[in-house]
Amino acid sequence: MRLISYNVNGIRAAITKGLLDWLKTDPGDVICLQETKATKENVDHAPFDALGYHNYWFSAQKKGYSGVAVFSKIKPDNIQYGTGHKVSDDEGRVLQLDFGKTRLINAYFPSGTTGEERQGFKYVWLDEFQVYLNDMKKKIPNLILCGDYNIAHKEIDIHSPKTNQKTSGFLPEERAWLDKFFKHGWIDTFRHFHPEPHRYSWWSQRFPNVRAENKGWRIDYINVTDPLKKKLKGADIYPDVKHSDHCPVYLDIKL
Repeated sequence: MRLISYNVNGIRAAITKGLLDWLKTDPGDVICLQETKATKENVDHAPFDALGYHNYWFSAQKKGYSGVAVFSKIKPDNIQYGTGHKVSDDEGRVLQLDFGKTRLINAYFPSGTTGEERQGFKYVWLDEFQVYLNDMKKKIPNLILCGDYNIAHKEIDIHSPKTNQKTSGFLPEERAWLDKFFKHGWIDTFRHFHPEPHRYSWWSQRFPNVRAENKGWRIDYINVTDPLKKKLKGADIYPDVKHSDHCPVYLDIKL
């Protein structure tokens, strides 16, 4: 199975930039999208059906905001919308699918870039989600968690670590959350295969030429729990796919 995670920064905008043409190249079996900024009813999903994708959407109540979706050529055995945390679910942040004994969790982590209130919300969300994941692992050991985490973990994951020490997405508290996350039985699948630097999945639109100069951040992940380690076959980033300020990341796994 090739699993792709991709923050499209608005699925309708991504479609106008060639998203459907890219999907026609059959890039993956399961495509997890974040920040769709749309409901299923707002988008013509007939083209996705024609390509053989079952599509599932969990949208925010606020129009044009947040939202996740999964397009899968493999029909899941079960679908769960949200986590039961109302504030998170109102923002359409988590969509879960079961494939046999493995659960895939597609998550759009909050951003804290708009100020202290949202940064505070981000910390609360992270703590609640960690508790949720810990409980989930006890019931379902085989977990895949993908999405836009809105956190660059280590200095290797950001082009300018020294100048971003006080920037949301690279704050010590956020990075410490990821430290704890990985110590609790999760594997960073990209780093499992790629120890090299200068590999990013997001480039700010606030500054010109940063993507051309590869001044980015790696904030998009596909991580798995330890029992799936032996099933990993490969992982990488598609920096040349350009329908968004992010690019897709992928994992090849044998389930």
